[in-house]
Amino acid sequence: MRDIADVAAVEVITTAAVHLMSAAAVKCGLGPDADGVRGVDLMDLDEARKLITALAGLVTASAPDIGNQHARSLRDGLRSLQLAFREASPFPDAPGEGPGEKLTGAVAPSAT
Repeated sequence: MRDIADVAAVEVITTAAVHLMSAAAVKCGLGPDADGVRGVDLMDLDEARKLITALAGLVTASAPDIGNQHARSLRDGLRSLQLAFREASPFPDAPGEGPGEKLTGAVAPSAT
């Protein structure tokens, strides 16, 4: 195990963000099917909302310090989770009211 003093801040921040992303994805019902349990059966949108909002706070606050290369990837993952939450919700939030959107601005599907 590496000494925490040897770990760059950007690595700690991105690792924390990846953990939040992974947990939020599972809570949005996007986890893999395993051991007889379907990923969708693990959906808990109340928990997902909390995780996505925490992720939005971390990404928004750290973006100026971690550089565009890292921040862009984190923002893309965050946006994907915000859209997945909206899609999974039986009663989608109003634009700008979804998880983390007070920090990131309203998220809408891209027109493709």
